[in-house]
This record gives sequence, structure tokens and C-alpha cells, in this order.
Amino acid sequence: MRQLEMFWENFFNNENEEFDWWNRLKTLNESRRVKIARIKGKGHIFQRINLGNEEKLYYQLHISMLMKQGNHFFQEERIIPHRFILKSDQIIEHRQMEEYVPKQHLEKLELESEAVDRTIRFTYDRRAAVQYAERWWNSYNPAYRKFEVDCTNYISQCLRAGGAPMRGAPNRNQGWWYQGNNWSNSWAVAHALRWFLSGSTHGLKGTEVESPSELIPGDVICYDFEGDGRWNHNTIVVEKDADGMPLVNAHTQNSRHRYWSYEDSSAYTPNIQYKFFRIGD
Repeated sequence: MRQLEMFWENFFNNENEEFDWWNRLKTLNESRRVKIARIKGKGHIFQRINLGNEEKLYYQLHISMLMKQGNHFFQEERIIPHRFILKSDQIIEHRQMEEYVPKQHLEKLELESEAVDRTIRFTYDRRAAVQYAERWWNSYNPAYRKFEVDCTNYISQCLRAGGAPMRGAPNRNQGWWYQGNNWSNSWAVAHALRWFLSGSTHGLKGTEVESPSELIPGDVICYDFEGDGRWNHNTIVVEKDADGMPLVNAHTQNSRHRYWSYEDSSAYTPNIQYKFFRIGD
């Protein structure tokens, strides 16, 4: 749609209209001494609703930013949903859709029986996990189900691509696994994966570290945006910035090389809690 292309071309050239995500991003970039060297955006309309003399349109804005941090350059990409009303060929009531934060069920993970083979070991292929994260950051592998809230499903796929062994099927409250049209809660639910990584003692497990700077590509960050004990989101580290801090990929609001802290997210609150996990046996 030409009106949409013209709007974003004018916005990025002149910044004559503000959006919450843009304000948050600028504030975060300033704190990191990061400048946007080049930016481009493209909108994909996925729903149109006729309102008589007006039309309501929903679309995904794909922005690609070349970021400069000192002498270091990296590419950040983001998919941000928006909505606007078109009236007499003019865009009105144009706004960003808030980043969705699910209210997770607090599933209780069951302890595994003594019959479980505790000699399971694997060598985590971080490169393969990151390659998978890069390949599928803005698309969906047809070998797996796509979830409405897809962040943890995506992270689990990345871990599996890195060689993480599955176990626990068919009990959904046990282990970490995906099988046919069934899966464990830890495979697809952010809260459950956080506790699985904390509690697993063999095979796929996470070692909690104090600082995000201790993470390397292939590791996982868990997020509790409200700080209420319900873990909402997971990301995978794919790169480090010039300060040695993680850049992450994620699904649900699909992101590539996003700064780990999510301070530019509409879901961010001052009460946010993080868990930093080194992945490996």
C-alpha cells in the first residue's frame, strides 16, 4: 500500500511522529552509545476490516537497522505489529500493538523416576543452535507446530538443533520433548522451560550465571516482565555487542540481534526479573 510506504519513509527521514517503541529504542540506544547508521521498513498487511466509510488495517512492520557501536556494526531486525484506520485515502489513528505477554499457567514439573537413564550426555553444538536461530527467526519450521505464543517453542527448536536430547515422553509435566502432535510443557511454555533448565541434572540443563556478560551464543535468557514469579518469555543469545553484552533472537514478536534487556519492549516494567542460563551437560 503506497500510503503506508510513504508514511514510514517520511517517518524515518524526518521523525515527525513518535511511537512508543521508537522512543524506547532511542533511549536504550543512547544508554548503550549505539547509533542507527541506516534504517528501512516494510509493512505487510495481514487483516483488513471494512467499517463503511473507513477501513481498519492490521499489519506487521519489518524494520531492519544497521547499528553502529563505536567501530562495531551489527544488523538488528524487528517485526512490530501496528494498526491504523484508512479514511479518504488518509492514514489516521495509527498506533503500535502492544507486545503480547501471556499469563502463564504455573505447571508443576514432576520429578523423574529412578528408572530414567541419568548417564545421558551430549555435546552442545552452539554453532548449530545459533544457525537454526538465524534461519528461523522470522519464519516457522513446518516440522513443528506453530504456537500463538511461540517464543519457547522456537527456543526449544534451537536447543534441539544444537543436539539437546529429549526425554520424558509422553508425560507432559516431565522432561523436555516434542513427539508427533504432543509435547512437554517445558517445550512450549516459558515458565516451564525456565524451571526445567534450573532443575535438570543430566542431558539438557542450564547453569545459572549472575551476569548476562557471562553468556555466549547458544545460551538462554528467561524473562519475568512483571516480577510476579510467572516467567513470560525466553530468548537465545546469537551474538555479543561491542561491550560484550548479549544480542538475542526471539519469536512471538519476532526479533533478530535485539539487545538482551528488552527495555525497549512495551512489556517491560521496572520489576522485571531475568535468569541467565549457560547451556550444556
